[in-house]
Amino acid sequence: MKKLLFAFCLLGFFATLSASSKPKLIWFDATANFRRLSSSDSICYYLDKVKQAGFTDVVIDVKPITGEVLYPSKIAPQMKEWHGFTRPDSLDFLNVFINESHKRDLKIHASLNTFSGGHNYIDRGLVYKDKSDWQSVNYTDSGFVPITKQKHKYSAMLNPANKEIQDYEIAILKELVTNYPQLDGLILDRVRYDGIEADFSELSKQLFEKYISDKVENFPEDIFAWSKDAKGNVVKIEGKYYKQWLEWRVSVIYNYIAEARKEVKKINPKISFGDYTGAWYPTYYEVGVNWASSKYDPSKDYDWATAKYKDFGYSELLDLYTTGCYFFEVTKEEVERNNADTVNRTEAGLSKGKEYWYSVEGSAELVNKVVMKAVPVYGGLYVEQYKEKNSPEQFVKAVEMCLKKTDGLMIFDIVQLIEYDWWNAMGKGIKAGEKY
Repeated sequence: MKKLLFAFCLLGFFATLSASSKPKLIWFDATANFRRLSSSDSICYYLDKVKQAGFTDVVIDVKPITGEVLYPSKIAPQMKEWHGFTRPDSLDFLNVFINESHKRDLKIHASLNTFSGGHNYIDRGLVYKDKSDWQSVNYTDSGFVPITKQKHKYSAMLNPANKEIQDYEIAILKELVTNYPQLDGLILDRVRYDGIEADFSELSKQLFEKYISDKVENFPEDIFAWSKDAKGNVVKIEGKYYKQWLEWRVSVIYNYIAEARKEVKKINPKISFGDYTGAWYPTYYEVGVNWASSKYDPSKDYDWATAKYKDFGYSELLDLYTTGCYFFEVTKEEVERNNADTVNRTEAGLSKGKEYWYSVEGSAELVNKVVMKAVPVYGGLYVEQYKEKNSPEQFVKAVEMCLKKTDGLMIFDIVQLIEYDWWNAMGKGIKAGEKY
């Protein structure tokens, strides 16, 4: 009887160990934490906090939307000052993070905002200096407008199809993994277009014509045109090349991901190659990204996808995929109760609606459907969405749902946990999710 009891206890122990071993990632935004993380003592303090909360991995943003980096580089400009505060030259920021994370048995991933070259609210970054020709040219209902002139846009996005930009970004990745061989992983962010309006530069027109082996006589109307409906709302009128344009854009992103992975793995075959996107797949074509498995055929579910669109699904190229289940509504039932007209969704590619995937639960289910187990999926949450409605209880439910429905958890960002003192809610959510 004692042996049997011991066996059951042992099974229970391993079941608990297995259930609680799902990776839990916490993001450290570069600029939001710039002053706070300006000393080794401060870095150690917050690494202790995330370890105690139950996290297994940290994600350090080392290349914010300005295009600057947070470490010495011979390729990219280094961000040494932010909002009037200058970090001491003696601080080896990334090395401290790597060494101290590993002391605490935390894995560390470096995050980089890829196709963003400026902060549009404060006119800072690459495109505001000597790389203005790299910026996205957007086709708006007012015509062609450089993104730096669109001040409602937070990120001054670049043109992903520009080979010069691609080579530059890959050179940064290669330098980073060469100089910091102890990094456990990379997680790319903003590997995308700005939106459906981007990019309509002359270069993009020429590259698209090469892709389809034809001339676009009426550009951009042969892609799409802006018009107004009977109520005066601006609407998009699809042209004859519209779907091929969408297909070409996802081919651009696919080829970049493939090349970036290849070059990084040449230097460090063991490093994890990861990516972040939003979870709203049905509208993510607007930013030119197909993060699904290449085995999933979206043309069977969505009229915007060509039969060839599936060839540019890149999940199989990733070792880690974290997706933003960025919705206040946790369950599908909560979405049904919403008034769709009053919902405010601001992330790229999002719109109003009551589809089931406008929830943490539904978006996680949709991601799993299209990724098809090609890569581990970690459900991501944006803490601010729960704080805006002062609902730590809803946040706890969302954390639990991510751990229930996906292979792990990603929290953006530590700054909200700190400023709102939501560490208890964070720990409670992780503990609730340990049974899955």
